[in-house]
Amino acid sequence: MLQIPLWKRALILLICLSALVFSTPNLFYDRVERHNDAVAAIEAGTQPDAVAADQGLWPDWAPSYLINLGLDLRGGAHLLAEVHVSDVYADRIDGLWPEVRDLLVAERAIVGNVRRMPSDDAGLLRVTVSNPDGLQHALETVRTIARPVQTLLGAGARDLDVRLEGQEIVVTLSEAERLATDDRTMRQSLEIIRRRVDEAGTREPTIQRQGEDRILIQVPGIGSAAELKELIGTTARLTFHPVINVTSDANAAPGPREVIYPSMDEPGTYYILEQTPVVTGEQLVDAQPDFDQNNRPAVSFRFNPAGGRAFGLYTAENIGSPFAIVLDGEVISAPVIQSHISGGSGIITGRFSVDESTRLALLLRSGALPAEMTFLEERTIGPELGQDSIDAGRVAAMVAMVAVLAFMVFSYGFFGIIANIALILNLTMVFALLSLIGATLTLPGIAGIVLTIGMAVDANVLIFERIREELKTARGPARAIELGYEKALSAILDANITTFITAAILFALGSGPVRGFAVTLGLGIVTSVFTALFVTRLMIVFWFERKRPKTFAI
Repeated sequence: MLQIPLWKRALILLICLSALVFSTPNLFYDRVERHNDAVAAIEAGTQPDAVAADQGLWPDWAPSYLINLGLDLRGGAHLLAEVHVSDVYADRIDGLWPEVRDLLVAERAIVGNVRRMPSDDAGLLRVTVSNPDGLQHALETVRTIARPVQTLLGAGARDLDVRLEGQEIVVTLSEAERLATDDRTMRQSLEIIRRRVDEAGTREPTIQRQGEDRILIQVPGIGSAAELKELIGTTARLTFHPVINVTSDANAAPGPREVIYPSMDEPGTYYILEQTPVVTGEQLVDAQPDFDQNNRPAVSFRFNPAGGRAFGLYTAENIGSPFAIVLDGEVISAPVIQSHISGGSGIITGRFSVDESTRLALLLRSGALPAEMTFLEERTIGPELGQDSIDAGRVAAMVAMVAVLAFMVFSYGFFGIIANIALILNLTMVFALLSLIGATLTLPGIAGIVLTIGMAVDANVLIFERIREELKTARGPARAIELGYEKALSAILDANITTFITAAILFALGSGPVRGFAVTLGLGIVTSVFTALFVTRLMIVFWFERKRPKTFAI
């Protein structure tokens, strides 16, 4: 009849108890959050008195998992950025010139002198040679630098398109390489933005790609969209250029392969530099705030092996020449190379404050954004609006809860009370699971929880109605309860599996708030089936073993 093995009873009770334990920290959200922040700060090596005091707000031995509050509940900043992926084409082509030049110079006996020609399209490299008879040989030589590109269509594509246009060799990126470059640029931008936001200590940001060239950035708890833009909008593009000339004329015309940048520290001073840098910030492996020999704030840096070799080789060959350090189109400093700098490390000095040097080091360490971004949409959501949303969601959940509890008691009496206890345990399990997986709760997520409250009793209604039908056949109360659970099982599984499939599709195809709704709905389905089939049955078994009723009514 109604038999549940002891091990199964213990397992069901253990799951219910665990749900209560792991959901409890959310009842003391502020205290636990401050405790978690203090623990993270201590592990990072910072231990101010305030942080140490916050650590004592919650026992270290107790679970401290929390549901993360989304942007619409906590307040924060929302940005939609467009990445100018085509900018990377020009940088890539510009970086090819030294390699092309060195290849052709080695064949000077055949091709003659090599010259780079100006081009209206920054994505094209135009090269001429002085010996027309060697033009075809030069073309074949340049084609050797092209590399295979892995595409969805298989091998065979090359990364460069090298062709003749009149007496000029034209080098450009192939279509396959442009598509691959676009994807790499977006992935790199996403990773760099994520690292910058994470280093700033923000909590549970949403950073995801939208479409081909857009990035959605949502950071809860940050002061404003302007603050978020300041954090991620700086490209922090560091380059090192040979200096051609210094002028005070802002309108001075640089040569065809030269650029003019203003000085950061000396207003009215402009530097004419070679356009192609010797090394770039992409070759940096570390940057830290430091102090120079005069104890002024500075930033020390270190290159990777390739950047270190290029940096060391150039300094060895150009002792006595000025060398410009350029950050985001401004010359930070232009020191004269005094000696060979080996080891791939150096220091950036300038009129920095301690905070500025720390921030510059953070930006450089996080990496340079590969392309410029334009912010198409920006919103700041205040914490007051978020609190209003929490309050509204709480009211909706309470109204739904009270209505469902009252309906179940009115319709099924004592069995309705059992279903209500199971419903409360069901919500406890949902919150425990959301806390354990570190899910972010948003307004649609609250809607999913409210929907779960209504759906959670559906299975109990099916079971209780089936028990009512079985009681009419005079099979006895124990057999009626057992058959009620057995015959309602298929209908319960059919209804919940189809809804769970819908939640899975929403999670797979949706993004942001839609996924939040899908997560809470899916977890609610799993926990409601568990509480309906196991928890309520265990409570009924406990009641039946204690009372041993000859008959009963639902």
